[in-house]
Amino acid sequence: MLGLTAGMMLPYPSLGNNFSANDKWGEILPKRKLGTTGENVTMLGVGGYHVGWTTERDAQEVIEAAMEGGIRFFDTAESYADGESERRYGKYLVPKYRDDIFLMTKTFTQDAKTAREHLEGSLRRLNTDHLDLWQIHSLQSPEDVDTRIANGLLDVVREAKESGKARHIGFTGHQNPYAHLRMLEKTGGMELFSTSQFPVNLVDFASEHSFVRKVIPKAIDNRLAVLAMKTLADGRFFGKKVMNGNEVWQSDDPVVPGRISMRDALFFSWSMPISVLITGAENADFIKEKIALAKAFQEMDETTRKNLADKVADLAEEGKVEYYKKI
Repeated sequence: MLGLTAGMMLPYPSLGNNFSANDKWGEILPKRKLGTTGENVTMLGVGGYHVGWTTERDAQEVIEAAMEGGIRFFDTAESYADGESERRYGKYLVPKYRDDIFLMTKTFTQDAKTAREHLEGSLRRLNTDHLDLWQIHSLQSPEDVDTRIANGLLDVVREAKESGKARHIGFTGHQNPYAHLRMLEKTGGMELFSTSQFPVNLVDFASEHSFVRKVIPKAIDNRLAVLAMKTLADGRFFGKKVMNGNEVWQSDDPVVPGRISMRDALFFSWSMPISVLITGAENADFIKEKIALAKAFQEMDETTRKNLADKVADLAEEGKVEYYKKI
């Protein structure tokens, strides 16, 4: 897989601090190929979930800090904060930056009628007439995939692409890698889909039910771009998480910085054949930290990746870190 990663990188003169690409907003982070779409996207993207639940001011500051730092990829979903994430993008991101960003949203539904409603609602909230990427969101099991296909979801996303309302189509999920494999089995991947989004992190890599080891090779075989999420396991790599002033969890054995560093965690994910690492940030300081790491990225070799995975292998199957997996 290491060779695939190198092949996906655009020919920038350096992955350090000397970038050659700029647009009217400033210096852009290094870009990677989005599979075989002909698109190129920044190696770091903003996750829309946090944009929805944080304060209005923080959401605006995250968007501005991301643009200033060279990010041009923005993720969201109609379900994030009951559409508030999309509304904030439609207010603070799209009017000013639409022509210079790659904009993606998702639908969580299992039926065609609701998916069509979600698409129109997303376009309205985002204040745009088209999406760069629309994804079937959060596949939960092989049976869930079968249900969505039987209920006509593939017809809806195909219509969206043919009408120009969505330039590219993909699918996502974090619970079960076998759901992704079923979707690829049923659809042939590249005939309809351009992307697949799922967790890419060190604990997953060490897991028996690993998205990294099971899904990435199949996605590449089907010429899909891999979008990495939960690279810090929804924050569970840390000792605790505070959301809206409330402590969501606390761990006596944090992955970061107890066993590995933030740099290790993100460099591992970027060393996989991914197009973009999508990260959540509820304030500008958090997104600036990830931007600095993107600028400093150096690819990890296979030995380094394995040694790091060994440090967290005992956490891989306990559910304490990747709590969202349901096999």
